[in-house]
Amino acid sequence: MSATDNVEPSFLKSEAGEDIAWINDGAQPEAGGKCGFFWLGGFMSDMRGGKATALGVLADRRSRSAVRFDYSGHGASSGSMEDGSIGKWLAEAEQVFREVAKGDRVIIGSSMGGWIALLLYRKLLREAPEEAARIRGLVLLAPAADMTEELMWKAFPKEAQEALMKDGRIEIPSEYGDQPYVITRELIEEGRQHLLLQEGLEVACPVRILQGDRDPDVPWQHALKTFEALKGEDVSFTLIKGADHRLSDASSLMLLGETAEALCVRADARASTREQARQMH
Repeated sequence: MSATDNVEPSFLKSEAGEDIAWINDGAQPEAGGKCGFFWLGGFMSDMRGGKATALGVLADRRSRSAVRFDYSGHGASSGSMEDGSIGKWLAEAEQVFREVAKGDRVIIGSSMGGWIALLLYRKLLREAPEEAARIRGLVLLAPAADMTEELMWKAFPKEAQEALMKDGRIEIPSEYGDQPYVITRELIEEGRQHLLLQEGLEVACPVRILQGDRDPDVPWQHALKTFEALKGEDVSFTLIKGADHRLSDASSLMLLGETAEALCVRADARASTREQARQMH
């Protein structure tokens, strides 16, 4: 299956009863195969965007699996955006990872998806270490860790904060489409249960942060806080001159593909070494 816009998605039923749309590009997702990609999109984005599709094309060329999906209230999935929360979308990401994205994976998370990638890693590490062990690398694109608090609530003027608490929602114009961003009180308050920048996170797998220096939505200084919060032996931060939040220009997409593929190649090599050692014993 190739990564094209006309691929029909499959669906799974979430624990909350939503129909979650997903697509697998390239090889079939299976345990024991080559390391694959797992895509986590951003707030109000969908799985048919340029970066997700580019990863699907790369996976097809390299005979890897690339799984992408839409959170509830996004894209082809059911549900309302206003009913969404970080915890709800995290649960959906975990379900797709466990049920669909079999085998070793490099997780690629964009913006809010970068935050959810880290939350998924932390949750699996605590609750299902055998699942966490399948995560062979994290590629975080302009990671919006703790965004509901740091990039939304604290950035809102007092009038917007008061309106949000009083009315339960506010609308903010979007530079990326005709539909405004709808921010709910539930999104802000529930998001506080998932903050991780202050506590930090131990990561055993390699982490690559790719960040544009002209990003108005997730400033590079915020992404650097994510870098500083990650405690691991193989964590790097790449600042791309002239790049904005989308990171969808040709050179950024090339860097994304090279970065994700390199982590998969490393994972494949280590899997091969483990298999050889197992056979010797």
